[in-house]
Amino acid sequence: MIETTIESIENKVRNADIKQEDKEELLRLLSTLEAEMLDLSRTHPEEAESIAGFTQLSAHEATRGQRNEQLVSLSTKGMISSIEGFESTHEELVRIVNSIAYILSNMGL
Repeated sequence: MIETTIESIENKVRNADIKQEDKEELLRLLSTLEAEMLDLSRTHPEEAESIAGFTQLSAHEATRGQRNEQLVSLSTKGMISSIEGFESTHEELVRIVNSIAYILSNMGL
């Protein structure tokens, strides 16, 4: 499921009308995120699915043709909330999700 979700997000990003620099950075982060999520899913499958779901929703909201800043904000806050509690055990996962949230939040500015 995680692989399918990440692939869906990558396709959304590839086809989005966003700066090439943002696109390349997001695709790089998503590639790393997939490995981190698969590792997390071995011990915390439901949390991994939540993180993947919020990441997918955030990417969708940030790349929509008619971007709604309130929905981007809500979805990225959900994505960040989904990683709470993993700061000490999955530092790289937390760093990646925070980076993705930052890029998605700032894309429309």
